[in-house]
Amino acid sequence: MTVMRFPVVLLLAGVLGLAGCARYQQTALYQLDGGNLSVPTANQGLAVLLGPVSIADYLQRESLLQRQQDGSLTSAESARWAGNLAAELDQQLLRQLASRLNSQRLVAAPAAPGFKPQVKVALSITRLDSGPLRPAVLEAQWRLSAADGKLLDGRLVRLEEAHQGSIADQVRAQSLVVQQLVEQLALAVEEYAVPAPVAAQPAPKRKPAKPAPQPPTPQIPVAEPQRIEGEVFRF
Repeated sequence: MTVMRFPVVLLLAGVLGLAGCARYQQTALYQLDGGNLSVPTANQGLAVLLGPVSIADYLQRESLLQRQQDGSLTSAESARWAGNLAAELDQQLLRQLASRLNSQRLVAAPAAPGFKPQVKVALSITRLDSGPLRPAVLEAQWRLSAADGKLLDGRLVRLEEAHQGSIADQVRAQSLVVQQLVEQLALAVEEYAVPAPVAAQPAPKRKPAKPAPQPPTPQIPVAEPQRIEGEVFRF
């Protein structure tokens, strides 16, 4: 009986080892690439309120989805997003738009009290995905409105970018369509933004004018009697 136990023990150990390898198989993590971004330097740039931003429900997850030929979506087996994709999109949109407008005055909705935007940007992303044999596709709608709520412009957008099929290249292609969307938004904001009113500077106080100097009063010589001294001779 003892001889028969060793093969069984070895078999169980092998099965457990394979299960452990499958369970702890390394998963690649990916993030969207914002491109060559620069930190805005203009503290008095355009004041823009970004939001509300709505993102399709199927994108609010860490799973990296793959669009199949029949249109269905499946999760990638060995890859996922490094975080929640919807939260990543919010940050990418804000940072990329601020970089392209070179303005520190971009705020995500809801804005803090006292913030007065020159333009409000509302955005809805309904699709962002790709597949081994499907291009990266972004579908969205954006609207621009003035500070008083008046609609300035709006567009329905569909952007596509080809890739080589690998997960890494799919993420690159998805990053590019997001960058293209932000570029459209930046151009529209620059076109419709109304310059912020410049506070009127108080006029400098004028010093009272000095009175003009009066011409000197002419001095009239005073006639004084002259005394003549001499000798008087008497005869």
